[in-house]
Amino acid sequence: MIKVLHVSDIHLGSGLSHGRTNPETGLNTRLEDFVKSLRSCIDRAISEPVDLVLFGGDAFPDATPPPYIQQAFASEFSRLVQAAIPTILLVGNHDQHSQGKGGASLSIYRTLGVPKFIVGDRIETHHINTANGEVQVITLPWLTNSALLTRPETEGLSLEAVNQLLLQKLQPILEGEIRRLDPDQPTILLAHLMADRAQLGAERFLAVGKGFTIPVSFLIRPEFDYVALGHVHRHQNLNPKGEPAVVYPGSIERVDFSEEKEDKGYVLIELEKGNTQWQFCPLPVRPFLTIKVDVTEKDDPQQTILSAIERQKNPEAVVRLQYKLHSEQLDRIESRTLQKALSFAHSYTITPELVSQLARPRLPELGEQVALDPMSALKTYLDNRDDLKEVSEEMLAEAEKLLGGLPNHTDQWTFSASPN
Repeated sequence: MIKVLHVSDIHLGSGLSHGRTNPETGLNTRLEDFVKSLRSCIDRAISEPVDLVLFGGDAFPDATPPPYIQQAFASEFSRLVQAAIPTILLVGNHDQHSQGKGGASLSIYRTLGVPKFIVGDRIETHHINTANGEVQVITLPWLTNSALLTRPETEGLSLEAVNQLLLQKLQPILEGEIRRLDPDQPTILLAHLMADRAQLGAERFLAVGKGFTIPVSFLIRPEFDYVALGHVHRHQNLNPKGEPAVVYPGSIERVDFSEEKEDKGYVLIELEKGNTQWQFCPLPVRPFLTIKVDVTEKDDPQQTILSAIERQKNPEAVVRLQYKLHSEQLDRIESRTLQKALSFAHSYTITPELVSQLARPRLPELGEQVALDPMSALKTYLDNRDDLKEVSEEMLAEAEKLLGGLPNHTDQWTFSASPN
C-alpha cells in the first residue's frame, strides 16, 4: 500500500482584501491564514508519513507572485525535500504566463533540480519509486487552445466546436500514455481541468475563454486507480458510485464569499492496485459570514441590524453586513455604532442597499380592476407614502383644482396591474 497526499489550489496571496496587516510580522493576516493551512497539509504528509505528495495546480493567484509569497510557498514545500518525500507540482491555469505557455511560477523547481520534485507542465507519465513501491502518475496540466491547436484550425469556429476539436486532439495523446502503462502497477491521473459535472465555486469566472471542459467519462478508465484533480475549489468526487474515484480536494482556504459554505481541506489516499481507499481531511479555516437584514418595514432599523449582528456573532470571522432600507431611514442609522458592533470580526464590510418606494408591492386598494374615483385613488396612494405626508394635503388640494376644470371629474377610474 502506498500512502499519497493530494492537495490543490493553494492560491497563496489571494483574498488579501479580507485581511489586515499583522503589526508583529508586517504580513497580511489572510496570507498567514493560507500559509497556516498549507503548513497543516505538509505537517500531515510528514507525520503520517506519506510516500508521495500530489499538488493539483494553482500555487498562486498568477504566474509572477511577489518574492515574499514565493518564499512562503517554497519554505513549506522544502520540508518535503528534507523528509525525502517525492512530490509532483502540476501546472494550473494560474501558474502559467498570460499567453498560456510555461509554468512560470513552478518551473524554478525544475531549474534548480530540487531532489524528488517533478514539475508537471506537459502530458507525460512519471514512474516514481516510493518507500512502499512504484507508482505511475500521468500529469495533465491546464490546457489552452494554443496548447493543442493552431490558429488556422480554430478560425471561424464556435466555442463548442473548438471544445470538440480540442477533445479530439487530446484523446489520442492521453490514450498513448495509457497504453504504455505497466498494468501491474498502481496508476494515478493528476490533472488540472474543468470537468463537466463539477459544481463550481470561485473559479467559475477565473478561466473563462482560456480552457475547455472535459467530460468525466473521459477520465473514468479502468487503468486508473485514482484521478487527482485540481482547479475547482469545492471538494467533490465526480464518480461516487464507481471506480476510480475522480476527486477535487478543493482549495485549502476560502478565497472569497462565494466559498462561504464550503469545507476546505486535502485528501489522503491509500493506493493499491484495484483496491484504493481515500478520505477527505478538513482544515480548520477561518469562517466567512454574511449577515443580511431587511429593515424597510422596521420602526427601529438600527436596533434590528444590531440584533441580527448579535444573533450571528462569530468571533474572528470575515464578515459582510448587507442591509436593505428606504431613503427616509438613512438618518436613523449610525455607521459608527454598526462598526463597533462588528469589532469582533477579523475584518468586515458594510453594504447598505436603498430600496425604492416604487418597489413596494401594489396596494390592495389599487390592485387590478379596482374602481375608484381619482381623488380617492390619490388619497389612498398618499396615505401609504410616508415620505410625502408633509405635502399630501397640498397635493390633494391641487388635484382637486385640476379635476375641477375637467368634465365628469367625479367619474370612477379603473386601475389595472398591467405594466402598459
